[in-house]
Amino acid sequence: MASQAVRKSIKEVKPILSLNREEARKRVLNLYKAWYRQLPYIVKNYDIPRTVEQCKTKLREEFTKFDEIKDVRLIDMLVIKGQMELKEVVNVWKQKSHIMAYFKDTIEPKPKDFLSKFLNGKE
Repeated sequence: MASQAVRKSIKEVKPILSLNREEARKRVLNLYKAWYRQLPYIVKNYDIPRTVEQCKTKLREEFTKFDEIKDVRLIDMLVIKGQMELKEVVNVWKQKSHIMAYFKDTIEPKPKDFLSKFLNGKE
């Protein structure tokens, strides 16, 4: 009786796009290739102060950020977001500042001790 209740309560999750990890992997690779092909046009259209090679390394960095994700549904959601982002960039619906936000340097922590504040001109 209890096992029947458990079986009824367990719900099978529907896939978003991919049925298995291999199919999700193919979708990610296709998205990566689409971005890779568009990079020269993005650099030219947006006139960003970066070379195509710098953009390629940044693209690789952005994709490898999510290497550890194993859930197929989450991978599909990220692929969908990546496709929407690509469409916005290719159609020039974004501005130059949106593209340059990917190249933003890390923010340095604020100085906490007196000497560091003094040297930075904060106090």
